Amino acid sequence: MNLDKTQVDFIAEIKQKIRQAQYDALKTVNLQLISLYWEIGKSITEKQAESWGKAVVPTLSIELQKEFPGTSGFSERNLWLMTQFYAEYHDVENLQPLVAEISWTKHIVILNKCKDNLQRQFYILATKKFGWTKNVLTHQIENQTYEKYLLNQTNFDQTLPDTIKNQAALAVKDEYTFDFLNLADEHSESQLENALINNIRSFLMEMGGLFAFIGSQFKLQVDDKEYFVDLLLYHRQLRCLLAIDLKIGEFQPEFKGKMEFYLTVMNDTMKIPDENDAIGIIICKEKNRTVVEYSLKTSTMPIGVATYTTSQNLPKNYQHLLPDSKDINDKINLYFGSR
Repeated sequence: MNLDKTQVDFIAEIKQKIRQAQYDALKTVNLQLISLYWEIGKSITEKQAESWGKAVVPTLSIELQKEFPGTSGFSERNLWLMTQFYAEYHDVENLQPLVAEISWTKHIVILNKCKDNLQRQFYILATKKFGWTKNVLTHQIENQTYEKYLLNQTNFDQTLPDTIKNQAALAVKDEYTFDFLNLADEHSESQLENALINNIRSFLMEMGGLFAFIGSQFKLQVDDKEYFVDLLLYHRQLRCLLAIDLKIGEFQPEFKGKMEFYLTVMNDTMKIPDENDAIGIIICKEKNRTVVEYSLKTSTMPIGVATYTTSQNLPKNYQHLLPDSKDINDKINLYFGSR
């Protein structure tokens, strides 16, 4: 049966309404489930405070599974998790309002793998914002994404409009982990680029989501001269092109000028009317943070400078570089527009 455009549009509209209703239903179910688990954890915590001791949990588990056969979630381990969930979140101002934002299985991952409350807040909000699955969330935590976002070096505050600069800050890490490449310690820029392309799915996941791959060695034509961007991506929420320049050595100030040239050409020749200006990321093997800071200070183009590693080990100096708790909280609220 051949459908005309009006019929196709009508059917697409109905499908979208059904999908939205299904999503809303899942959100409601999740809210009810988290609320239930919260109340169970609260009740167990209160009884333990009355000197009931630990024996109440295995007994409660047996009785609940007997009363509600076929209903999962009432194992002894899960009841203990509910108790831990309530005990560790209920009096934390930044966490308590977020308990219904993600699913229980994702809460368990964050609860078990993150001990710092600001870190937990970051991963709850990021999971909600980017739609991370449980496996992606686990990867992001193990890859120490929290630290890498907080320490990123960009000039976005000075070069991007208020409408997108905080979202853009979340699109650039301070260091990228390319442990999936199986590269030798000594490798060329072309080997690095080819390995990233051959592992494009893992590469885009490491970039943080919401990126689409456009091309490698992307040609920019200026009069009779040709220039090539190592990797060209597109960020769906920022609605902009993102140019990546790969360097296997230490960051040099002149790298910034080359990236500014790329971005200027892309904005003049490639950007369509409803898109934002292109963003550049220079990814190097090493960088001196002070040199990067001075290099970006005078640029009027949005650029970030990051490093890459082929292992999961976070540099030892990262921890002492992290800002204090207030600054971290301010950054999280800016990035996610949270309460």
